Amino acid sequence: MRVRNTVVTLLTLGSCASAFMVNPQTEISTRGTSLHESTDGGMDLAYIRKTLNYKPGAAETDFAKRYKHLVGAKVKTVGEAFSDFTKELGFSVNALYKNMVTDLVGTTHLIVVNARFNRDPVWCLGILSTMNLLLKNYPEKNIAGQIATALFKSIGMDEAEVRKDAAALEAWCEGKTKADVEAALDGEGDGPLSSLALAIKGDEYWMYSRYFGIGLLTVMEKVGIEMDKDEVYPVLENWMGKKLGSSSALSACNDSDLYFRVRDKLVMMETMMKEIEIREKKKMAERLEDRAEAALRAADREEKLQVEIEKEGKEKQEKVGEDV
Repeated sequence: MRVRNTVVTLLTLGSCASAFMVNPQTEISTRGTSLHESTDGGMDLAYIRKTLNYKPGAAETDFAKRYKHLVGAKVKTVGEAFSDFTKELGFSVNALYKNMVTDLVGTTHLIVVNARFNRDPVWCLGILSTMNLLLKNYPEKNIAGQIATALFKSIGMDEAEVRKDAAALEAWCEGKTKADVEAALDGEGDGPLSSLALAIKGDEYWMYSRYFGIGLLTVMEKVGIEMDKDEVYPVLENWMGKKLGSSSALSACNDSDLYFRVRDKLVMMETMMKEIEIREKKKMAERLEDRAEAALRAADREEKLQVEIEKEGKEKQEKVGEDV
């Protein structure tokens, strides 16, 4: 704790370094403890300087060596990603969906720019399922499809490839059972899920993301598992933790809870919108009925008026005849 406090203090006061230059021969102490006392867990000045002089990708670790080639790579900001999305879409998102779409673009961008991210069929199925859930009631159906296209272009992905990978996994799920999926997660068979499971287990730096968890939920639905959060939770925990050996089982379960909450809210909103639509149609029907009745009354009055006019004209003619 004393060492941590020392490092934090030095980092916090880094901007004042010129006013507090340290002589290399001088020992720095905190609360009376010398940092040269490395034998009892302390740090010396050289180590602190080395730590503060951090260089990306220069560490002697497997992680740094694996991703060293990405040092200095240009990474778009969330703002730039959303700007690209807006430019590609070409028009404004519906006001009711604006916040949701903004969050979707930002979250997806932050996932894919992570050095550890790798696209796989489960992730592809998950992101497509997410967009189908969020945009299925979008007022303009053609625009909903364009939103998905603009999203993939903003994150630099080929939409056709994403849909192809997702479709391949969906096709594999046809006719499968929960036991078949669990066997595939153990690496058995030659389907897309078994090869992916082996790759995940062999990669200590494999990265879990929300869409992977939702992809597994979609797989559960395809194989007939009841889509209830209480039923899904233990299955997802088993698949992520025991079958794939991932430490992200809890994150996946939390994401499943979020998925069901959002789904329930959207179902509620859909029900409300249908009720509003029914009421509006009923009101419109009543207005049309009132207009029709008014038109009939007007036509009836016009007919009676015409009869009176004809009668009056006939009477005038008869009177003229009598006078003659």
